[in-house]
Amino acid sequence: MRRERKLFEAVPNFSEGRDAQKISRIADSVRAVPGISVLNLHSDPDHNRSVLTFAGEQEPLLRASVVLARTCAAEIDLDSQRGVHPRMGALDVLPFVPLGSPLSEATLEDAARLARATGEAIGSLGIPVYLYGAAASAPHRANLADVRQGGYEGLSARISDPMWRPDFGPEKLPASSGAVAVGARPFLVAFNAYLDTDDVEVARAVAGEVRERDGGLPGVKALGLEVGGRAQVSMNLTDLGRTSVPGALEAVRRSARKRGARVEQTELVGLLPMTAILEAARYYLALPELAPEDIVEGALWESTADDRLEEDR
Repeated sequence: MRRERKLFEAVPNFSEGRDAQKISRIADSVRAVPGISVLNLHSDPDHNRSVLTFAGEQEPLLRASVVLARTCAAEIDLDSQRGVHPRMGALDVLPFVPLGSPLSEATLEDAARLARATGEAIGSLGIPVYLYGAAASAPHRANLADVRQGGYEGLSARISDPMWRPDFGPEKLPASSGAVAVGARPFLVAFNAYLDTDDVEVARAVAGEVRERDGGLPGVKALGLEVGGRAQVSMNLTDLGRTSVPGALEAVRRSARKRGARVEQTELVGLLPMTAILEAARYYLALPELAPEDIVEGALWESTADDRLEEDR
């Protein structure tokens, strides 16, 4: 009989993007946990931030997350850390994403349960934990931007407010490690557009026009930043069913064009699902019927499905 597998992707962001040795030690602490597959590591010195992507089942993921939190607290001194990206902790954010069919049978509620268990375990290390997304303990904590508003300094000023006391861990913000947001969510694509200008005000204006909060595209969060001497529109696409990668990119292009700028190149942070790749290919190649089985790797996956099922029996 086939064993029901529940696999999850974890996409922690930690506040170090410059010291290669520290980044390696942090990533290696996760690689050393049995049952974990590290899929991707992306570091940015201007953001001073790294995004690690790993996957596994619930128990190995929980163990790896606690190891990660402990290692980040030991390696990163948040009190002296600076970067253009907002942050509130050494291990800043830790979302769990359920991997559904055909990979596993995990659901968003399964991911929320994993987030709560992980949050409690990290809290026992002496690190304040805020639950967000599908794991949020209150509606006003569901949006990560609201939890992280003002960064470490902003959270430090309001942590004694009953509305913003941590879900787990101490009610005082440690200066060196800060707090961590642990949550559950569907797939999110972190996607940046670099403009051919160094005027960060142009990027901020574009971000304000395209993000949902200010009347822009649904499911789009955006910031205008200066990265590497160029203006960057940094985006999180949180609902690919409503706004695809091509939809977001074309909106940025239109907005930049109105301001005398253009998109010079784009950047993917972490991984994105095959559905997003297919949607981009359908749009830019004018292939509306493109399906996974039209791609060599997709066809191979389908052809070996029976063998994989037999292995699980």
